[in-house]
Amino acid sequence: MTRRSGLPVWGLPGPPLFLLGMTWHVVVRGSLLPGLEGSAHLVHLSSNESNRRLDYCETEAKLALSLDFWTLSSENLIAVFPVDPVKENYVRKVKNCIFSVAFPTPFKSRVRLVAVSKEVLEDILDLDLRVSETDDFIQLVSGKRIVSGSIPLAHRYGGHQFGIWAGQLGDGRAHLIGIYMNRQGEKWELQLKGSGKTPYSRNGDGRAVLRSSVREFLCSEAMHSLGIPTSRAASLVVSDDEVWRDQFYNGNVVKERGAVVLRVAKSWFRIGSLEILAHYGELDLLRTLLDFIIQEHFPSVKATESNRYVEFFSIVVSKTAQLIALWMSVGFAHGVCNTDNFSLLSITIDYGPFGFMEAYNPDFVPNTSDDERRYKIGNQANVGMFNLNKLLQALNPLLDPRQKKLAAQILEGYPVLYYTRFRDLFKAKLGLLGDRKGDEDLIAFLLHLMEKTEADFTMTFRQLSEITQSQLEELNVPQQFWALKMISEHQLFPAWVSQYLLRLKSNMNDSDSERRKRMTTVNPRYVLKNWMAESAVRKAERNDFSEIISE
Repeated sequence: MTRRSGLPVWGLPGPPLFLLGMTWHVVVRGSLLPGLEGSAHLVHLSSNESNRRLDYCETEAKLALSLDFWTLSSENLIAVFPVDPVKENYVRKVKNCIFSVAFPTPFKSRVRLVAVSKEVLEDILDLDLRVSETDDFIQLVSGKRIVSGSIPLAHRYGGHQFGIWAGQLGDGRAHLIGIYMNRQGEKWELQLKGSGKTPYSRNGDGRAVLRSSVREFLCSEAMHSLGIPTSRAASLVVSDDEVWRDQFYNGNVVKERGAVVLRVAKSWFRIGSLEILAHYGELDLLRTLLDFIIQEHFPSVKATESNRYVEFFSIVVSKTAQLIALWMSVGFAHGVCNTDNFSLLSITIDYGPFGFMEAYNPDFVPNTSDDERRYKIGNQANVGMFNLNKLLQALNPLLDPRQKKLAAQILEGYPVLYYTRFRDLFKAKLGLLGDRKGDEDLIAFLLHLMEKTEADFTMTFRQLSEITQSQLEELNVPQQFWALKMISEHQLFPAWVSQYLLRLKSNMNDSDSERRKRMTTVNPRYVLKNWMAESAVRKAERNDFSEIISE
């Protein structure tokens, strides 16, 4: 690593890449496809489409009090993409399709609803919170029943895992149970995770355990609350079914309980969705999928434009840079940044061994199986570029020479996009207005002190949002600001404070109270630290779900 202008370079071309590391889902036209079998039952819920459309025309549509008039549909996907012709649900290599029909496998034991997100139910799914108390709802979100009008699907995708092509992966324990269009006209894909085997389960049992499901439920909603693009979690159910897991990959297999999370997102397509089609030369299907994604999710790209794939790529590059910069701004490490876990909509998906950094450490790795520390927090931006390069390789068969060159130039611009967003986010965290020479050095200097003193990342910035300038001027850090107190013990702290206060004076039309008010809006007091998640998990394993937010 070398340094220029106070910023580190982490193996990427171009200007310094500012990392967080210093010295950073069958009903087809109303008929069920013959021969389909599954363990889940179809719920024949009545549907009145005309009334439903009228509801959407109302400015303030009422929330549904039952699932009687609430519908899901898979037709938007079935009508466009070829479906795996094999109807049986067994593990196999699948080709020339995007989805396989796969029904969830219900739990054998009693199922208990332990958490719901009131915001997801009401704001996204148009369901009154009281619906979650009904048997229909619990059967739906546990995978026991499927809403009439929708057929559950498992998505086929591939991906690079830890930098190596892993071949066919796919939804090995997830079922897309349908698409819902809400009263705002938004389409949301509903997916059950932990709902049983699919053709893509490989050696897995298709289940998720309570421990990981609690973590995913909590983190999905926590990230949303932090303003970071993410999939959402609608509900969490737990069973008494036994699931065996080797949590730490050390040969110690223990018995846990099976659970299912209902996840929602605008789309579950990821870089690996395209990679597998390009890898096997399924180029017509690759083009079909890309055109569908562009039409559905990239309104600024004209579907008839000859350069549409380049424009699509440009947007994904930009939004991916922004997403990772946002992760860094709250100290979030995804843990498994494989291409099959990177959303084409640039939202955070597939929460596994994630973690929020506590003491500032650019080498923080939340994933105990990441022996090479590939996905440490300070390397996430680099991994983002690696994944975008794999996306470009998947697009290349559809590009002409000129478009390939243009797309390559777009990728080369990723470091600047990331660097700029990172810098702007951290300037806001410090309350800095405008652009001044030396801002990068000021940020780098603080992070260096935080690393050397092992100061808490979240609380350092929060306490800088609360301490007054006069207290800083006097180098008088009250004991209540314990994170800053740790940094103040470093011999270079006075020098940083002096530079910081001088920079604050250049803020135009600003005051100390306005600075502190502004900074508290971007520096959270709480993030889902590992000890918080683990406390919720330990209590949940004892049937105490008090620490899982249910509204």
